[in-house]
Amino acid sequence: MKTLVFVSLVGLFLHDTTAEMHSLKYFLTVSSEVPNFPEFVAVGMVDDIQICCYDSNTKRAEPKQDWMNNVTEDNQLFKVRLDTFKRRFNQTGGVHIVQMMEGCEWDDETGDVNGYDQHGYDGEDFIVLDTKTWTWVAAQQQAVVIKQEWDKDKARIEDLKNYLTNECPDWLKKFVNYGRSSLMRTDLPTVSLLQKTPSSRVTCHATGFYPNRAMMFWRKDGEELHEDVDNGEILPNHDGSFQISADLQLPSDDWGKYDCVFQLSGVKEDIVTKLDKREIKTNYGKTSMRIVTFSFFQTLQIVKRHTSNPSTRVNTKHVMLHINTAEKV
Repeated sequence: MKTLVFVSLVGLFLHDTTAEMHSLKYFLTVSSEVPNFPEFVAVGMVDDIQICCYDSNTKRAEPKQDWMNNVTEDNQLFKVRLDTFKRRFNQTGGVHIVQMMEGCEWDDETGDVNGYDQHGYDGEDFIVLDTKTWTWVAAQQQAVVIKQEWDKDKARIEDLKNYLTNECPDWLKKFVNYGRSSLMRTDLPTVSLLQKTPSSRVTCHATGFYPNRAMMFWRKDGEELHEDVDNGEILPNHDGSFQISADLQLPSDDWGKYDCVFQLSGVKEDIVTKLDKREIKTNYGKTSMRIVTFSFFQTLQIVKRHTSNPSTRVNTKHVMLHINTAEKV
């Protein structure tokens, strides 16, 4: 198919690494009877930066990075990928959502490549390709019948193997070359201390950094804290940069003992922010744009923590109707 530890050690890796692990991913969402949402949405991403997208409402692929305009062959490539995606999934009555992530990673130092192809149904993992054995793995019982069908399709497996181990890495290298000035850049963040009320947790928030290989933690007297700390995940910003946060439930002892440390891959110097009441931004007793910023940031964290693994019963008949297991390309 042509389309188809220790934190200290991690910190040392972030500072000292020169090799880059690059990725090319395609995300597909096919839905049925979801109000005000396109039936078909596909997004291409390089190094977690959106490069192109397509939906069934606009019916066209749009580049999302200026440098993508230089990749003249990409429009045709993406059209081929879209045609394959469309043929793979069928939709019938009822509200259902099929999701797929397919792509590859490439280490520009060792040359190692790794591919993946996985499918979800109504918010749950459903079936995944094992690229060591090149067989499908059912993530739940209802997917077994599909696994058996797909395992029999040896031609499709060979096409997937060729795409994930050869074609995808070749395209990834081309994208990295065209977008090198953007993808290989280093942007330092703005770091702020946030607090809703005097008794609330103190949030250390870094935003605007790139790449997304970063970490943040709290220290007391120079030692990293693990208790009373809630480390957030790295989240994307609308401009292609990233943000991260770490919350600290502050005891009553001396604030001067605490600081927040941000580390970014390829940058030798840590960004250290001392915990100082005078530097804390708060909406307590105020009406300002900080209220909007802080509330939005907290909402992102809450949504991130509570939208995984919804409890959904999967009906094999519906899945078979949504996924065309007899696709040949």
